[in-house]
Formats: sequence, C-alpha cells, structure tokens
Amino acid sequence: MKTIWNNFKVAFAMYSKIPMPPADWEKENMKYALCFFPWVGLAVGAVSAVLFWLLQQIGAGSMLRAAVLTAVPVLMTGGIHLDGYLDTMDALSSWREKQRRLEILKDPHAGAFAIIMGCLYFVLYAGATGELVWKIFPAYAFGFAVSRSFSGLSIAFFPNANPKGTAAAFGMSAEKKRTAAVLVVTIFAVTALSASFCVWAALDVLVVSALVFCYYKWKSSKYFGGITGDLAGYFLSLCELAQLLSLAVSYTHLRAHET
Repeated sequence: MKTIWNNFKVAFAMYSKIPMPPADWEKENMKYALCFFPWVGLAVGAVSAVLFWLLQQIGAGSMLRAAVLTAVPVLMTGGIHLDGYLDTMDALSSWREKQRRLEILKDPHAGAFAIIMGCLYFVLYAGATGELVWKIFPAYAFGFAVSRSFSGLSIAFFPNANPKGTAAAFGMSAEKKRTAAVLVVTIFAVTALSASFCVWAALDVLVVSALVFCYYKWKSSKYFGGITGDLAGYFLSLCELAQLLSLAVSYTHLRAHET
C-alpha cells in the first residue's frame, strides 16, 4: 500500500501543481506512477465541472466561462504539457534535420513559431469551450483522463529519442504489462462513465483521441526518431484541443439540425 501511495504522489507531483506530501523519486516509486497519470486528468475535469456549474449559477456569460475553463488545465498542471507543445512547434517549424530538432526541444527560449502557435491554441480552445453545455460536458471533463491514459501508454511503450529525459525515466521504470492493463481499462472505464451521460459525445472523444494518438506515433517517429517528454506534452495538448473542437463542432451541427 505504501508503494502505491508513493507512486500516486510521484504522479501528481510530476504532472500537476496540486500540493502533495514529499515523495522519494526512486525506481520503486515510479513503477506504477503512469497508472495514476489519468487521475490528474480526473482532478482537472472535476474542478472544471464545479467551476462551470458555479459560473452558470451566477449567470456568467459564455466568454467568462470560456476564459475560466481555458485557464483551469494550465493552472492545475503548471503548463507542463503546453511547454512541450510550444517546444515541439518550434522544432517542427524549423524544418531542420532530426538532431537539430531534438536540440531545439531542449532550448529553453521560445521562438516565434511557439508564440504564434500558442496564441492560436488558446484562441481555438477558448472559442470551443464557449460552445460547451451540460449535455456534452462529461465527455469534455472525462477527456482529460482519456488523453493522459493514451499519453501514459506512449511513454511506456514508444521508442524514446532522449534516453536521459524525464519521459524515458518514467517509461523505463514502469511495470509495463500492469501499466498497460490499467491504462487501457481506464480509457474504457471513463468512456463508459461518459457514455452514461451522452453516448455520441463519449465515443467522439474516444475516436478523436485514438486518431491523434496514431498521428503522434507517426509524427514522433518520422521527425524525431521517438518520443520525449516535450513530445508527450505536445500530444496531450493537441489531443485535448482536438477532443474539444470535435465536441463543439459536432454539438453545433446536431443543434442546427434539430432547429
């Protein structure tokens, strides 16, 4: 039980800004840390749902709701995944050779393309959250756990382009078979819970996530020779944006046909 608790603390300490008791970053305490990665997503989804409900109760407009919901994942994770997204956009936009792209990922400075794509990301994310309603909100909230489950699978099983990086440390420390089983079960469990509220929205999130996951595997292999922590963050950010945009567009389309 102590080992499980330590793995839980490591997962939350690494992937969120939620205060946690001190944890020893030993291999034993990282074997199952990826199993708890989706739990960070559940926490983000739960806080988002509570704030969405509160904002509706006080009569807040769609712009304020969108701004708050856009800020929640960033504040709760400290922007760790967006940092990877921005670094990756800089690297991909350089159109340099593979080794140079990997060097750009490590560069702490933000280039012009990172800023441009970051602004575009927030515009699209905020615009899509403005379309959220309670009918599809569970799919949005559970989507944070789905994306992290897929990300955990990639960290555990995809080839790593930076053997000395954080993603490699988690991947090599993971108990792979049990981690895979837990993450796959988590994907289908949260999808089933989401489907109890709205079937098409839950399936929408699952299918979009799987497609982005396949794209991420191809992109990371072709342009970087494997994944890194930054690329894992890139996937997570891209996956959640794709989930949200798909939900918003699908719901808008259905609503238009109903009227």
